[in-house]
Amino acid sequence: MARLEVKIGALELKNPVLTASGTFGYGEEFSDFIDLNRLGGYIIKGTTLNHREGNPYPRMAETPSGMLNAVGLQNKGVDYFIQNIYPRIKDIDSQLIVNVSGATIDDYVAVCEKLAPLDRINAIEVNISCPNVKQGGMAFGTTCSGAAEVTKAVRNAYPKTVIVKLSPNVTSIADIAKAVEAEGADAVSLINTLLGMAIDVERQRPCLSTITGGLSGPAVRPVAVRMVWQVAHAVGIPIIGLGGIMDGRDAIEFMLAGARAVEVGTANFIDPAVTMKIIDYMDDYCLRHGVDDINDIVGLI
Repeated sequence: MARLEVKIGALELKNPVLTASGTFGYGEEFSDFIDLNRLGGYIIKGTTLNHREGNPYPRMAETPSGMLNAVGLQNKGVDYFIQNIYPRIKDIDSQLIVNVSGATIDDYVAVCEKLAPLDRINAIEVNISCPNVKQGGMAFGTTCSGAAEVTKAVRNAYPKTVIVKLSPNVTSIADIAKAVEAEGADAVSLINTLLGMAIDVERQRPCLSTITGGLSGPAVRPVAVRMVWQVAHAVGIPIIGLGGIMDGRDAIEFMLAGARAVEVGTANFIDPAVTMKIIDYMDDYCLRHGVDDINDIVGLI
């Protein structure tokens, strides 16, 4: 078998396959379908300082080759996670990564400080696509200064691996990546969802209660691969690629473009066992191409 282990900063993964935040819950929901211990890691749904109900329904809509979502970071808050969820999942033999979200810099810092003492949480993924309420709702990740500010604050508050999740809704994602790298990010993950909209023409109303939402699925993959390739040529830190990965071939495409690991999201809704199939495909791919170590294919393009 090929060597599938990869490193994201100080974080060691047994293979490059992670699950994307918001599509895998807390992992327990998939335990009847897959062996969670086989995953390189999984990213726990967006966690905020306080309880959030999320957006009103409807907040999901199917689109050609993808889906729109506007769930709105529904979760019970970081304290609930620490007290009720963490004890149930801490013994899973996979890297547990918490996706951290906030409306202010102080929110991010407070969540990070609460997560830092947890022995089995060795990394966080910082969602900078959140609206900054102190700046009129503009997302932190849409400007270099905003992305740098939240990264710097999180870096000072969290001693372990910091992954910053980049928004594609920007003019230059490479510049944003360089800004977070300069402020101490250990890695970047990209892309978050593209801003989209769908209308029910018979009802003559938007399909989502929020009108617009995040587009994911195969429709966004070529954009995501392009952005991973661009960022790989702009920064020296590891990249985690995501956006429309439906099978092993898609995952390898991201790695050839420069990703050291990948996240599987929308595909989990279609096939709960897709991550296991992707891991198997990676091993087979390496054997077919005479690759002893999967790290050797990263960034070949």
